[in-house]
Amino acid sequence: MFRRSTAVIGLLLLTTMTGGCAPAAEQEAAGQAEAAAGMVAVTVTSANGPHRLLVESATTEEEQRRGLMFRTDIPENGGMLFAPYPPTGEPKEASFWMKDTPTPLDIIFIRPDRTIARIAGNTIPQSEVPVASGEPVGAVLELRGGRSLDLGIKEGDRVSWTAPKAR
Repeated sequence: MFRRSTAVIGLLLLTTMTGGCAPAAEQEAAGQAEAAAGMVAVTVTSANGPHRLLVESATTEEEQRRGLMFRTDIPENGGMLFAPYPPTGEPKEASFWMKDTPTPLDIIFIRPDRTIARIAGNTIPQSEVPVASGEPVGAVLELRGGRSLDLGIKEGDRVSWTAPKAR
């Protein structure tokens, strides 16, 4: 475990120090190391270019049920990817709420073709009002509240990621 963590930290430092301009093979290696550590490299491609995020992975029913509840430490380019959503892998309409979530979130609903169906921006902390996707989705991305607007992420933008390795 210590060796894997050290390797992941080294790769993340290398990527940061090179400003993300490393050759594609090195970027792919960094993405694989992040996935091995339970994190997922997500790229949202918008009209103003690609936005790279490093988010936690929620793949099991329990992880998806817990989500970012009780969290106040969501990094600027962090969050959580629920993929596949639901864990069965069959796309369905999603409904999230903010109960026990003290931090506003942007909830990004992603179609099975990996385009953004809907963005619920700056959701209300602690609210029990359901936030629905409005159509069947295959994944959901939660970011710190307001981040989608800051980055210019819009409905219809494309989202890509590499599935994390089984834990």
